[in-house]
Amino acid sequence: TISGLVPLRGGQISIDGQRLSGKPHETAMLGVAHVPQGDMLFAQMSVFENLLMGAYLAPDKAEIKRRLDEVYTLLPKLADRRDQIASSLSGGERRMAGIGRGLMMGGRILLIDEPSLGLAPLIIDQVYGVIAELSKAGRTILLVEENPARVEDLADRLHLLDDGAIVWSGKAAELMARDELLATYLGG
Repeated sequence: TISGLVPLRGGQISIDGQRLSGKPHETAMLGVAHVPQGDMLFAQMSVFENLLMGAYLAPDKAEIKRRLDEVYTLLPKLADRRDQIASSLSGGERRMAGIGRGLMMGGRILLIDEPSLGLAPLIIDQVYGVIAELSKAGRTILLVEENPARVEDLADRLHLLDDGAIVWSGKAAELMARDELLATYLGG
């Protein structure tokens, strides 16, 4: 609903006092970049071409170059794989390319859906290292993650959802101390 892919069932969503229309292109123009779950890359395009697809709202070539430099600095493996076809990337590299494409949108708010899904623990650590860097650099990150322990040190606040409704909000340490919530909603 924030990214406009699913109609809002009630209430409203605003960014800096501006109400979101529910239209994905208008949401992107407000600086919201959606990094979807899974491997949503263009399989037969190169890493570079996939990154450029995220820059469709960039005002000029200089801004595209600035964003590319930022992505390649933060995700140096993507620079190494610049000309490689996306379908030949590993799962972790594909996830990094998805985050890179989100950054190419120029978004100050990143919606990242299930960044650890299907990845090996070592790769998950790398992905979360990048997310931590983005957070430290001042980007707002809205993250969907089923494992609250994974985001315990990263998130300012956690919101526990059940069927799209918030059933609990607070600091990560507070959630980790609530055994009944962990057992009921997270199977732990």
